[in-house]
Parts: sequence; structure tokens; C-alpha cells
Amino acid sequence: MRAAIRQKLGDATTATWPTLTRRDAVAESIPGKAHAVIGMRRAGKTSFLLQCLQDRLASGTPRDRLVYFNFEDERLSGLAAAELGTLLDEYYRALPHNRREHRVTWCLDEIQLIPGWEAFVRRILDAENVEVFVSGSSARMLSREVATSLRGRALETVITPFSLREFGRAAGLTPPTNSLWDATETSNWLACFDDYLRTGGFPELARKELRPRQTELLQGYVETVVFRDVAERHQLTNLLALRAFVRQLLRQPASLLSITKLHSDFRSRGISVSKEMLMQFLLHLEDAFLVFTVPLATNSERKQQVNLRKLYVADHALAAAFRGRSSGDLGHHLENMVACELVRRGMELTYVRTAAGHAVDFLATDRNGNAQLIQVTADLLDRDTLERELRALAGAAVEHPGAEPWLLVGSDLPADIAVPPGIRTMTIWRWLLGL
Repeated sequence: MRAAIRQKLGDATTATWPTLTRRDAVAESIPGKAHAVIGMRRAGKTSFLLQCLQDRLASGTPRDRLVYFNFEDERLSGLAAAELGTLLDEYYRALPHNRREHRVTWCLDEIQLIPGWEAFVRRILDAENVEVFVSGSSARMLSREVATSLRGRALETVITPFSLREFGRAAGLTPPTNSLWDATETSNWLACFDDYLRTGGFPELARKELRPRQTELLQGYVETVVFRDVAERHQLTNLLALRAFVRQLLRQPASLLSITKLHSDFRSRGISVSKEMLMQFLLHLEDAFLVFTVPLATNSERKQQVNLRKLYVADHALAAAFRGRSSGDLGHHLENMVACELVRRGMELTYVRTAAGHAVDFLATDRNGNAQLIQVTADLLDRDTLERELRALAGAAVEHPGAEPWLLVGSDLPADIAVPPGIRTMTIWRWLLGL
């Protein structure tokens, strides 16, 4: 085993890294803190670890101080936590000048295969001059539990499926730096947006040769989450109810979620499960990053608890894989896309219901307290739709006077439509690009 570790370390400090699509996520370097890279399966966590190493190489860190070590190796079977110190022994035996004088970056992938690994990471953070990243594919490493297990010694970096910027970057397009484009750039990004709407953001599906198997692959991702990250992890036995629940959630993105109605529907179909268990299913699925929910905007905690939450899925393509996409679903897919982008931008989300009963999709608040009211619609060709959306935004703006109203539209606005002053309007694809 020591020989295998020695060989892997040799490869880890000399191997050429693959060319990868750059992610916009960042992992700030803070002394004494590990980086827990988490997120849904197949979202690109390992690629992000390699990107972090490449960034440090580009900033001047010598290659031999950048170590990617994957524990998913049959030669390491049976390795115990007490033996993890062998990694440092062998590394510093080969490179003694790096010990303590220079900081070494360790990316420990699939380290959850070693029970008790947390104590090792905490120890080397205290005793060595190191920067540590941890990630993995087990249910526990995917969730926020990994940061908790390090007892306040870890910062989270959540990796999501590709944003539109990243999807375009994978296709060879250059993300824009301003809104002044020529006709060719506009056409290219419009086509890219259409492709993104059909394909979604999972990195594997950026490979066009895999597109014919898109539905099969996406359904496979979900099945893995259901069985490995939820059922096995939480020792659930009612798999019939769990799978039915997941299918139901994925078929109704950007909709109000009523556990009571779902429970009644399951009872009518002969699916035996308690309402409390459905709530547990939902919490487990959120922890595995498959779905997330958004509460009503209110200062009353009780009102948030008694009002329905809105449901969104990790990527709009997952909903299409379980339901298909009809013209009637387009608005929900676009709204889900916007919700995911707001989460990437670190916004806290609620939805608004005005005193007059009108709904606004999002009240999004950043870390500095700046707020936006965001309404999402597929198009505004219908005058009744336009009036409804503007009426809702106007009412919400009165109740949330500090929030900037936005109207995001799936297609360009007709030339004869006038939007009242104070409401910012933009096509969704331009907004996704941050223009």
C-alpha cells in the first residue's frame, strides 16, 4: 500500500491536467479552513478541484506543491484513518524542502472511503502548512453534512450544473463583457440559449455525441440520487413511495408544492405512505441537491410555515426528462432556469403574494440586503398577460419599496409594448449572461 501511495503521489505532482471548461464558482483561500466542494452528482466537482489547482499553478505555485489524490483505488482498499499520515510521510520524504516553509495544496477526492478521515484533515490543518480541498461522490460528501463534520473548519463551495455562460464556454463561445454585440455574436448566443434550454447544464451533456441519450442519462442521474443518496443513506424501505414522490416533484417545477395534496393523491392510487414521511423525503432530496424550495415572502415565521413553498429542480432538463417539454411547460422551465441562476449568484429567494392576491415569482435578496422583484414570463404577445405581470410587479413594488422590479421575458419584447418607468425589462438569455 505504501508503494501505491508513493506512485500515486508521483503521478499527482507531475501529471498533465486535462483541458476543462472553466467554472465561475470560486473557492477563497482562508488559512486554517478546508474547502468542502459539494453539490449534486455529475455537476462537475472533480473538474472544479482541478481548476483550483490550475489557478494556483498559473499564479506561480510550483507544480510539485499541487497534489490531486483520489482515494478510489483498489490498491488502497483497507487503508485506515490512522494510516493517512503515510501520504504526508511519503510526500515530504520526496520533497522535504516543501515542509512548513511552503504551503502545499491537497485535493483529497473520494476521501470518504476512509472512515474517520475528518480527524486527519483537522490535524494537518493545525500542524502543517497546507491548503485542503475535500470532495467525493458519496451521499455524505455531496451534502452540507461534510462541512459540519469538520466542526467549523470547512467552507462550502457548491458546484451546480452549468450556467448559460459556462454552457456557452464549453461550446467554444466567449462570455460577453458588455452588451454591445455584433449580429454574429447575438445569433451565436441565441442559438446557444436554445441549445441550453433543450439540453440543460449537466457537463456530460455538453458533449454532443451524448445528446441522443440525454433522457436516459438524466433519468440515470436521478435514479442514483434516489437510491444511493437518499434510500441507502437514510435506510428507507418504502421505495415505491419514494420513486413516485420524486417523479411527481420533477414533473411540476416552478409550482406550489402541497404535501397534503400529494399525500391524498398517493392514497387514491393505493401508495401507502404517511404525510410525515413525504416531508422527510423532501428534506432528503433537498440535502442531495436534487430539488430546492422557496418560501413565501413574509416577516412572520408562522405564515411561512403555513403557506405553501414553491418547488424548483437542480436543472430544468431534469424536469423535461421525466415529463417531456410542451409549449405549456416553457414558462415553468424558464422560471426554474432563473431560480437556479439566482441561487448561483448567492441570492436568498422568496416568492411574493400581494394583498390583492397577485403573485411575483421572486423576491431575491443579496448578501448586502439589496433586493429585486423578478417576474418571469415566456412572452408578452398576449396583452392580458402583459397587464397581469405588470399589475403584479406594481403591487409588489408598493409592498416592498426597496426592491427593484424586473420583468424577464423569454423572447424579445414587441416594439409597440411600453413598460412603465421603473420596471427593468430584459430577455432571459441576456440576463443569464449577466448583461
